[in-house]
Parts: sequence; structure tokens; C-alpha cells
Amino acid sequence: MTGTAGTESVELAISGMTCASCANRIERKLNKLDGVTASVNYATEKAWVEYAGGIAPDDLVAAVVAAGYAAEPVQAIEEEPEERDPLVRRLMLSAVLTVPVVVIAMAAHFPGWEWVVFLLALPVVTWGAWPFHRAALLNLRHRSTTMDTLVSLGVAVSTLWSLGSLTGHGHSYVEVATAVTTFLLAGRVLEHRAKRSAGAALRALMTLGAKQVHLLRDGVEVTVPAEQLVVGDRFVVRPGERVATDGVIVSGASAVDASLVTGESVPVEVGADDAVVGGTLNATGRLVVRATGVGADTQLARIARLVEEAQSGKAAAQRLADRVSAVFVPAVLVLALLTFVGWLATGGSAADAMTAAVAVLIVACPCALGLATPTALLVGTGCGAQLGILLRGPEVLESTRRIDTVVLDKTGTVTRGELRLVSVTAAAGESEEVVRERAAAVESASEHPIARAVVAGAPRTGSVPEVTAFAALPGMGAEGTIDGEQVVIGRPGLLRERGLSFDAVLDDAVESAEAAGDTVVAIGWGGAARGVLAVGDTVKDGAVEAIDRLRGLGLEPVLLTGDHVRAARTVADQVGIERVIAGVLPEEKAAHVRELQAGGRTVAMVGDGVNDAAALATADLGIAMGTGADAAIAAGDLTLVRGDLRLVPDAVRLARATLRTIQANLLWAFGYNVVLIPLAAFGRLEPMLAGGAMALSSLCVVGNSLRLRRFR
Repeated sequence: MTGTAGTESVELAISGMTCASCANRIERKLNKLDGVTASVNYATEKAWVEYAGGIAPDDLVAAVVAAGYAAEPVQAIEEEPEERDPLVRRLMLSAVLTVPVVVIAMAAHFPGWEWVVFLLALPVVTWGAWPFHRAALLNLRHRSTTMDTLVSLGVAVSTLWSLGSLTGHGHSYVEVATAVTTFLLAGRVLEHRAKRSAGAALRALMTLGAKQVHLLRDGVEVTVPAEQLVVGDRFVVRPGERVATDGVIVSGASAVDASLVTGESVPVEVGADDAVVGGTLNATGRLVVRATGVGADTQLARIARLVEEAQSGKAAAQRLADRVSAVFVPAVLVLALLTFVGWLATGGSAADAMTAAVAVLIVACPCALGLATPTALLVGTGCGAQLGILLRGPEVLESTRRIDTVVLDKTGTVTRGELRLVSVTAAAGESEEVVRERAAAVESASEHPIARAVVAGAPRTGSVPEVTAFAALPGMGAEGTIDGEQVVIGRPGLLRERGLSFDAVLDDAVESAEAAGDTVVAIGWGGAARGVLAVGDTVKDGAVEAIDRLRGLGLEPVLLTGDHVRAARTVADQVGIERVIAGVLPEEKAAHVRELQAGGRTVAMVGDGVNDAAALATADLGIAMGTGADAAIAAGDLTLVRGDLRLVPDAVRLARATLRTIQANLLWAFGYNVVLIPLAAFGRLEPMLAGGAMALSSLCVVGNSLRLRRFR
């Protein structure tokens, strides 16, 4: 894959990470390589790496292995069915043995009970806790410490102290060691499940494509794996099947449900020459589709790639958390030692000193810090992708919090970007239906955009009359003969030159349409003008609601367009925008954005065309309509898969909700350690409770992130 200019990028799947400190350590190791910029995500267990110079992917893998972990390029990994978490078996055995250990140690003393408890606990503190011991030893070999160091040391010290108490006098802590191991294993299992749940939205997108496809070869259907499709192949999509890849319909008509790809809840009617997206569901008719994009070149693959890149990023607050966690574990080890010495120095018993030190070791694990940002990003970006909103990364979240102005391109963003028949006015005593039919009949022979709009506005019932002696009048209109009568259509001036008179009704219609910025087409026969048709670009469905909702978010909408003031003002009045900047050349759009920024505004720009790309890149937040040009989409910070303007306020709300969740997670993670470490040091928190509290802290962070799945 290609990264930024002059660099390549690769995504590595990392295995062996057990906490945020592991991710931070791998990230530091990779970033020490010349020309490498890496971001390691503990929640997704992946690293996003950009590299240049003489670096190769194998060098990156070697660096991760040298740090004590395993890595493999993501594209080299075959997708496997979900396997059972290997920690579940350790948890089940540990839980079964921990219950009698705790009961006997607390309330069921009998002769020799200490030895029974120790023997029951031994499998738990060795085999059950082995993932923690193994990781701690591995990190020790590389002269580093992680959360596993704290857990392993706490369990080992408690066990050895208890072994000593069997032959002498002292309190046994083996029940603490077993309970802590079981608590932490349970927390790790639940954390794995929650993390998987957090990434469910992206996996749902990745699995949308059909596995088998009915390929047409010499007119015969052959069922082959979808991976064998190449551009140009024709394939059949039956009702109820998913479209295997991006393509254009060759024949057939149907309603296509694109809700899981674009978030659009209403099925879209499609027919010959319409484009369809891979992963969408064919609802009714049989379709024959010609493949236009396969593999990594499909819209679904591009969406998934954008989402994964966003999930690999880190918010500014998470960078601070990473720096803290890098020095956190060594600091906790020192603090635990000081706690032990402090208790002894102030006259406390060795048992009390050991209890407090072990509690400090166990309660201080920085897991919640490492999960705070990535889990919220996983859920937020995955939820957005299913709604048709693609966030590029955490920096976008920071931008959405600050913006106060939304600049909207007119054509293709607020309006449909295509000419439509807006109104038809018939002369006094004339039938509107006849005007529509005759106008469509003459214009059906023309390829002009205005002519196509008139034809599209013809009555759906009845047949369009036949035209003979058709003649195009370049720049003016067209004429033809219908039922032996000469019919002229075009500019009002053309009809007046031909001596066709306008009555008062039609004069008023011409004046009103021109005032609204629409293009006026007049039609006449038999010595008089018989009707006036207004053709214009119409406002998108939901545009008025979108503007109202933007205002509700405290944002001022501004309409920016190259059209003349009158047409721009008409559109602005229809949707409720007060401020209009009209008559702007494409190259001037970015300058107008800078002008707003210079006036103290924080600007979001919404656009869809090539001429919007510079303005999108200049704005504090660029929002690209995914139905527009690739240049615009590339320049945007946030992409809307479909052209519904109501997605703009939805995107801002989702981004802000995700940012609030990240901030709440980090506040909880920091606050938890600030409060509980002193309690543990002063003997107010038992090691058993400390283990439960530490596991609960991580689950609280993940659970808070999962609340984003309810976003609508």
C-alpha cells in the first residue's frame, strides 16, 4: 500500500500484547527505525506503519519480534473462523479451585487446612496465572516492565510468602493470590469479548460480499468463488442475493437494499446502466451486472480501509496517556517497595506491609488507559461506517468540537446537481398535460441537458406523440411537427421572433421563473405560445432539516457557490441559509474559507466536486460527499458515503459523541489510579478487592465505549 508522498504503508497484526504498555513498547521500537512512523493499537491488536528508505516489511516484523512479540502483515493472513478464547479454560479451572480455597481460608478451618488450601491453590497460581508469568519473564528478558510484571510479581510474592507461613508463623495470602488470578483472568476474557464486540461493525462490513458468484460464460451460468471475478466479467444476481462486487447493470431491474453499505434505509430502484455497489442486497428482480471494480478497488474495500486507518490513530489525550503508561509500571514497582518499607518503618507488621504492597502492585495496572481511546474509536468509526459516515481519525474528532461555521457548496451538495423540470404553466384555456406531452415529444430527439429534464418531466401515463420534421436550433431550441402542426420550443425570445404571442399568464410565469434563477423554456403552436416550462436545479430532500439541525448544534451555515447571486439567494431562502457567498470562481473557494478563518471562525467545508478539493483541504474540517469526485473525497477529513445532507449534522454529532466518550474513558482511567493507589498503599484496599477493581476498571472503559453503538 502507498502511504503519504514518498512512503509505503503496511498494517501488521500483532500477537502477544497483554496491555497498553506492550503496545507502547512496540510503538517505540518501530519508531526508532529510520524513516518509520508507527502507531500501535492495543484494542485492535494492529500496527499501522509508514516507512521509507531501505526499510522493508520484513524489517518491521523483525523489530516487533525483537521486542518480544509476533507480527505478520495483515494481507498475508487468511481469515479464520472465530476460535474460543484460550483463557476461558484457565479461567474455568481457576474459578473451580478458587471457591474452596477462599471458603476454607476464610471460614472453614480444620487441622492441616493450610496445606489443603495451598495444594488447591498451586495449579491456579502457576498454570492459571501462567499467561501473566510468561509475559513478565519475556519482558524481563528484554529489560522492560508491563502490567503483567505487576500481576506476576503480586501473585508470586503472595504465594511465596504463604509457603513460608506453612512452616513458621505468619498469615497465608494464597487465597488472595488465587482470587486475584481468577478475577484478572475473568477480566481479560470479558475484555477480549468486549473488544471483539467493539469491532463488530467493521467485521460486518468486511463480510458483506458474496462468497460465490454466478458468472456468465458464453451465456451459461457457472458458479465460481467471488475472488475469481475480474473487471469486465458479467455475473447474475438473483433476488435475495448480495451483489458480489462493484459493477454496472447490463440488464434487468430491481430494488437494491444498500443499508449496510451506505446507511440508506430505503431500497433504491435500479435498472440498465445504473451502478451498483458490491455487498448491497438485491431485493426483487434478476440482474446481470458487469464488474467494474474487484478486490481492493471496490467501494466496500475502500470504506473498510478508511475505517481501519481511523481506528489505528490516537487522539492527543491518548498520546499523553501513552507517555504516562511508559513510566507508570516502574513507578508502581518503586511505590510498592516504598509502601512495604514505609509500613515496617512506622511499626506495622510484616503481614500488613506485604498486604499493602501486593494491593498496590495489583490495583495499579494501566489497562484502562490503553483501552480508553481505541475502544471508543472502534465503536464510533464502526457505527459511522454502517450509517454511511467515514471518520479519518482522532484528529477529526478534535476538529468537530471546535467548529462554529459550516460552509456548504451549492451544486451537488445542497442541490441535486442535475436539471429537473420545476414547473409547467399552461396558457389560458390550454391543457397542462398537452403542454407536457408535446414539449417532451419534441425534446426527446435532443441530447441537451435541458431537453433531458423536460423529457423526464413528461406524464408517466399515456404515450408521447410522434414527431416528424425535427430540427435542432443550436443555442435557441428546437422544432418539429406533431399531428400536422408545427411546434416550436426554446427560449421565449425564439417564439416571439416567430410571431407567437404570450398571454398575461405566461408573461407572469416567465418573470417568476427568471426571478427564481430557473431556465425558462416556452412552447407554442398555432400562432401562440401555449406553455412555459421552468427547468432548474432542485434542492435535495432533507436539506431544510439538515440546516435546522446544524443550527441546533450551534453552527452557522454559509452557502458558497459560483452561481449568480439571484440563483444562490433562491436556494438559500428555500433551505433557510442567511449568509450567501456567490459568484465565486473554483480557485477562489479556498480563499473565502481562509477569509472566514481570518475573521476568527473555525470552519467546516462540505463539498463534492473537484473544484471543492482545495477548500476542503483548507478548512479546519473537510466533509466530502462520497457521491462526488475522488479528488474531493481524498481532500476531506470526513466522508459521507451517500449524498444526503442530513448526514452532515449526524457526522458532527457522532464525532463529538466519540470524542466525549474518549475523554470520559481517560478521565475514569486516570481518576481510578489516582484514588485507588493511595487507598492500597495505606492498607484500605485488600489485594483481592484490588484485583476485582482493576478488572472492573477496564470493563467500565470498554462498556462506556460500547454505549456508542446506540447512536442513531
